[in-house]
Amino acid sequence: MSSSDVKTDLASTIAEVEAQEAELVLTTFTHEEAWRLGARLVELATERDLPVAVDIRKGTQQVFHAARPGTTPDNDSWIKRKVRVVYRFGASSYLVGLRARAKGKDFNADQGLLFQEYAAHGGAFPVRVAGVGIVGVVTVSGLAQQDDHALVVEALRELVAPQM
Repeated sequence: MSSSDVKTDLASTIAEVEAQEAELVLTTFTHEEAWRLGARLVELATERDLPVAVDIRKGTQQVFHAARPGTTPDNDSWIKRKVRVVYRFGASSYLVGLRARAKGKDFNADQGLLFQEYAAHGGAFPVRVAGVGIVGVVTVSGLAQQDDHALVVEALRELVAPQM
């Protein structure tokens, strides 16, 4: 793949993730909805035998957490670092990392942030409520970053659909 092909592919992926963030805006986000979202993510992971940890936060409160077989405490560390990226930059951890790559930058070095504190890797997605903004974060850790991100998007789409 040539350098221009990589840039085109990266630009396409960035546009796709930006569209997902614009699309996946909720009208409400209650504790019950957070629980249903977390349970659905665990259900999808169980059906597919995926070794993931799932975490959902409203504000700074962790309202759902589950870890499937094959995960370790390191997944919890990744979750915390991805969540910090979402809250600090107002976008999914995947999008923040993609944007840095598109500029040819190392995210942590460019931002002056420790890798042990911030991870711009896919899997943490902002929970946005229309007219309010970001009210929480849903995170998956355990797969390749694009797969963590895709699993979150799949479950969020199911939660958004009935609200429309």
